[in-house]
Amino acid sequence: MPECPEASPRRWSRAATAEKMAAFAAAYLQTPSQRQLATALAVPRSTLQHWLARQDAIAADPGLVAFFESPVGVAFLHRLVLAAHFVMTLLGPCGIRLVCLFLELSGLAHFVAASYGPQQQVSVALEEAVIAFGQAERQRLAAGMTPKQITVCEDETFHPETCLVAIEPVSNFILLEKYADNRTADTWTSAIKEATAGLAVAIVQSTSDEGRGLLHHVKEDLGVQHSPDVFHVQYELVQGSSAALASQERRAVQAVAAAVAQVSAAQQQQAAHPSGEQELAYPPALLHIARRRTTKRAQPRLLSCFRRGLLVILAAALTGAALPFGRFYPEPWPTTTPTGSSG
Repeated sequence: MPECPEASPRRWSRAATAEKMAAFAAAYLQTPSQRQLATALAVPRSTLQHWLARQDAIAADPGLVAFFESPVGVAFLHRLVLAAHFVMTLLGPCGIRLVCLFLELSGLAHFVAASYGPQQQVSVALEEAVIAFGQAERQRLAAGMTPKQITVCEDETFHPETCLVAIEPVSNFILLEKYADNRTADTWTSAIKEATAGLAVAIVQSTSDEGRGLLHHVKEDLGVQHSPDVFHVQYELVQGSSAALASQERRAVQAVAAAVAQVSAAQQQQAAHPSGEQELAYPPALLHIARRRTTKRAQPRLLSCFRRGLLVILAAALTGAALPFGRFYPEPWPTTTPTGSSG
């Protein structure tokens, strides 16, 4: 029987290849002839031999190979790859390279191309399909939409091109997401009218920043109420109190720094005269206490090492200075067990 001609080769899809291979496997039990079955399946024999060799070369469990090379397995593999792209790159913050890594670590790279180029093609096709679906659904749902009044939240982002964005906050529906040459009032008004065309909505309020173009667009072109965003409300509120609070903060920083300096000087003097031979230069508020406590025993420390360290670190952080290195004064280990004094 003559072999199927190969003068005009065609590119077989994975689904079509799986169907042909399944038919070949079922028929080969009755007709063990590649040439005869290739002709019956309308597949060049060399193509059939290439499919068989590729399947035998897959370094995976034979059960997995049999499943993923079957029509059901190919359909499941396509759904799995599309789901990975949809969840990771569209719903989540991941990129295409993480999808490639997922395919590698899961072992699916034996059955699907896991390099960046093929997966980028899948990602582009998926984005185009999502956009087309959104446009079709918008037209279908707009036809039966009940008229309603809405508020829009408008802003500009930069990628670095200027992108105009408008969202309806109740439903979180993105009305507008469009690149523009500028962000003037005319550009905003034209973009909003185009975005709401065909929708039974009436804009009654807009929330945005205080940009002149946005304000003119909302108040003059749309003729609706403008509400500032949270940042600008907070900015107006703190203008009256920020100066006084900043002054109090500076005085507190200076007081802490001065207290730490005094305590440090007193402790250095205490280390130099541990037996109380010289009156220590305590801060004025503690001087009368220090005089009463000048007895035969060594002067107690004013602050623990831990507390003093916290003050030093706090003062350095508030003043913007570098963190100091600690100094320790070792004391000899006691050689006798202290006993209570006899009354």
